[in-house]
Amino acid sequence: MDAEQFSLQPLDQWQLEILVEWAAAEGWNPGPHDAAAFYATDPDGYYGFFHEQRLIAGGAIVSYERLFGFMGLFIVHPDYRGRGLGQRLWHLRRDALLQRLQPGAAIGMDGVVAMQPFYQAGGFELAFTSNRYECRARALPVSSAVSLITRTDWPEIFSYDEIAVGYRRSSFLTAWLQLPDSRAFQLRRHGLLHGYAVLRKVAAGYKIGPLFCDSPEGAETLYRCCLNAAVSQTEADRSTENAASVYLDVPCVNQDALDMVGRYEPRYVFECGRMYYGTPPPQQLQNVYGVTTFELG
Repeated sequence: MDAEQFSLQPLDQWQLEILVEWAAAEGWNPGPHDAAAFYATDPDGYYGFFHEQRLIAGGAIVSYERLFGFMGLFIVHPDYRGRGLGQRLWHLRRDALLQRLQPGAAIGMDGVVAMQPFYQAGGFELAFTSNRYECRARALPVSSAVSLITRTDWPEIFSYDEIAVGYRRSSFLTAWLQLPDSRAFQLRRHGLLHGYAVLRKVAAGYKIGPLFCDSPEGAETLYRCCLNAAVSQTEADRSTENAASVYLDVPCVNQDALDMVGRYEPRYVFECGRMYYGTPPPQQLQNVYGVTTFELG
């Protein structure tokens, strides 16, 4: 099988679901509704290779209003690895995404440690590392300053999010804030928004992402709220031993975030490196206590 014979083909939502299923099999632990939210973000942002009409590899090349791009969900079916397909697919996706963006727009991605030299050879530079930590859900007091996000809050949430990540992603958040089996929390004091977090059900346990806040105390307030919300409603699962796992992807450049998680008996799972092709967006990493998703940024 010659890798050069393959060309990029667009994926529909059902085919994107297949990629997410493969990601689950690899232990990436996606949520059951992630694919629908990803597709709603950019229906033209998913491509792959097919062999005899069977999807064999794919990934995301998502455009955020043509001002910023993100490459994620890069995966080759195990039956087709070791043939050079992944390298060809990755380079074609990078070049296709550059064509989808305005001149000079940057591309981001989260790469596992083993693949970072390959990505660097392709023009990406490492900006920071994020560690995934697993903690246990637990019943905790919830501050009255935390409330559920409603549609009327969306414009302010979108603006707050843009400051944190450095680019606008309204289409993504419109889907993300409405995920089934999830809860979206905001922290307000005296009517002012100081942070927000989303807790969603995933294949094993729950994930928090994003967790953005403009103070360490506020971030921990939101984190505790998420840990509490993940507690099972059955008495049998209320013990720490049987409680659901809750995952948070923490940027290691934010020491306050690392200190926060460290107070809840975390277990290190793995790490990814945020890498950029071009000039990184003006992200406020001091406000990022939990990355939204390794798949879409």
